[in-house]
Amino acid sequence: MSEISEAPSGQRRRGIQSVEIGLQVLKVMNALGGPSTLSAIAQAAGMAAPQVHRYLQSLIASEMAQQDAETGRYDLGPAALKLGLSALARTDAFRLVDTLIGSFVARTGATVQVAALGPSGPTIVRWYAGQPAITTSLTVGSILSLLHSATGRVFLAFAPEALTDPVLSAELRRTPMKRVDLDRMCGLIRDEGRAHASGTVMPGLEGFAFPIFNLQGTPVLVATMLVSDAVRTVDHAAVEELAAICQQIGQQLGWPGGE
Repeated sequence: MSEISEAPSGQRRRGIQSVEIGLQVLKVMNALGGPSTLSAIAQAAGMAAPQVHRYLQSLIASEMAQQDAETGRYDLGPAALKLGLSALARTDAFRLVDTLIGSFVARTGATVQVAALGPSGPTIVRWYAGQPAITTSLTVGSILSLLHSATGRVFLAFAPEALTDPVLSAELRRTPMKRVDLDRMCGLIRDEGRAHASGTVMPGLEGFAFPIFNLQGTPVLVATMLVSDAVRTVDHAAVEELAAICQQIGQQLGWPGGE
């Protein structure tokens, strides 16, 4: 027989409420983005300062929060950091992509490719065929142009230059482009958060590409909705839905930019 006895339902409910309020205080501290005063936390949480202080003391005891001895400000503690890192380590970008983009394709009939930035350039790592299917030579393993594909342009705009420069230099030798034009193109993509290309990879093929960012704000993957003018017209509502899905995946990978 277990030695743990069940508490009366009223006590259990009060205990659950205390946990919920404590978690809400943690969420507020996270949203504030750095060390914060008691009054700032209380105001953001919509609670009285003495009540927040009691919860902070419990959170500090469990290392979920910490207080700076000099400034008196509160911040997330080492245990909260470990939890966050553990959650990120268990989050697999490809699992999220397969689930969310796979569902999107099944629902809309759109064709979507997902690429990662490899040593030879953007490389297709996932292909989700829509209905009706697009006839193309592109497939998993195909390498795309940084300059001419919507996928490549997103990597060019958002990825660290150290990763793109070797491939870009080789492409610029084949396709000269003024630096000012390149910078203008990348600036526009950064402003809009997406890239578009039509007929530059192959005639009649149009691409709408969106970055999937990680915790550091680096595009680990780029998802591109492909439209063939021989098969269907552009479904702009589906394009915007894919943009939202990519943002959602990034947030689950720890990217704060979409909040």
